[in-house]
Amino acid sequence: MKKTLTTFQSNPTIAKIIYFLLALSTLTPWVSTATALFSGIFFALLFKIPNPTLNKKISSSLLKWSVVFLGFGLNAVDALETGSEGSLITFSSIAFTLLFGAFLGKKLGLDKTIYRLIASGTAICGGSAIAAMAPALRANERQISVAMATVFVLNAVALVTFPVVGKYLHLTQEQFGWWAALAIHDTSAVVGAGQAYGEEALRIATTVKLTRALWIVPVSLIASLTQSGKISLKTMPTFIIGFVIAMLLNTYVPFFQQYSHVFNFIAHKGLSLALFTVGCTLDVESVKHVGTKPMYQGISLWVIISSISLIAVMNIF
Repeated sequence: MKKTLTTFQSNPTIAKIIYFLLALSTLTPWVSTATALFSGIFFALLFKIPNPTLNKKISSSLLKWSVVFLGFGLNAVDALETGSEGSLITFSSIAFTLLFGAFLGKKLGLDKTIYRLIASGTAICGGSAIAAMAPALRANERQISVAMATVFVLNAVALVTFPVVGKYLHLTQEQFGWWAALAIHDTSAVVGAGQAYGEEALRIATTVKLTRALWIVPVSLIASLTQSGKISLKTMPTFIIGFVIAMLLNTYVPFFQQYSHVFNFIAHKGLSLALFTVGCTLDVESVKHVGTKPMYQGISLWVIISSISLIAVMNIF
């Protein structure tokens, strides 16, 4: 039986068929970005990538273009207005998360790129922030996959637990909306948690979270500059410029406003396919090499940020 399974896994034709079918499934409306990533990891644990070079090109290009298209889901005016209401708490939360995430990563002896990716995903907007930071930090597929997996696992936990905790503590709609936006990693999970809590919580959580996404721009630029150690056009991630342009087009050009939902769908499906290809690079040896330390960093950082932000919103709003 074991020999038959090994023969099945080593068959290149079977591997190509399964790779193609899984990649195709990520473009359907029913497969989330988290599912896409973990299906890629599942594939990597059972098979060899049919074409590693092509897989790498797809992941690199799609991650950048997906971030650009995510800009079509933001309205610059609304984001800035909402952001101004709690700009201090937003800035403090992001700055503290990035700094404390780096501190934890160093203490745990983690790879620098991995702990910076996890901290960025926790601080800003989960998988989207990691996708934006990866090219700026020149992260490889293994580093991206480890960071994404860590963030997505905690994201799933938050989606389920936050509404329960919010109701137990009798948080108002406004308080829960702000807490979810500050402490839950990914926008999709923020929307899910907000929706479970109430319409007002959903509106506040979504708007605040999209406002936080704007911090992808300065944080990615700073990361790119610190990575290269000098200021030049080559250090500027051009896809971030594309992100800003997309956001401005969605804000001021009616045509793009009309089809923003289409661009948003393209962004998330592109990100799903990209994450599938990223997951395909995380083999057993990579998992053994990295160990459980990234999850320790992710859990510790998330618990601390969630607790601090909860106390803050309960006292401010």
